[in-house]
Amino acid sequence: MKKSLIVIVAALALSFTAAAQPKAVGLRVGVLDGITYEHYLGGDNFLEANIGAYGWSNGMNFFVDGIYNFMIARPDWTPRGEWGFYAGPGITLGTYRNGDANAFDVGIVGQVGLEYTFWFPLNLSLDLRPRWNFISNVFVPDFFFPCLSVRYAF
Repeated sequence: MKKSLIVIVAALALSFTAAAQPKAVGLRVGVLDGITYEHYLGGDNFLEANIGAYGWSNGMNFFVDGIYNFMIARPDWTPRGEWGFYAGPGITLGTYRNGDANAFDVGIVGQVGLEYTFWFPLNLSLDLRPRWNFISNVFVPDFFFPCLSVRYAF
């Protein structure tokens, strides 16, 4: 009984802590279009997850990215809202076109970006995200093509 009570209290404390952290969900458009989600961890660092598609001209390719971003700086450029420079490493899983069939792929991504969170629940970010897929041996030079994310911050 005592152990059950400790587990329940710990689970509730963890859920309240997770609920108190800022989050944002929205769309990311550019070379790799998709749905994006940010979850801030205790301090300024945050996890970003994306699911989307690319390669519209040669068949549909899907991807899922997970990135751990470090907040590098928070410049005070405006009296309202909040700016942030961030960068971080991550992994990607997805499919790619191999002849007439789709194949599975895994790789690494890097990200560097600038974001602005308004004083109302809107977050905009512009980022560069190069990726290298191991199995297909494809390097996607996303650093030539920045992507824009528009998120609802809560």
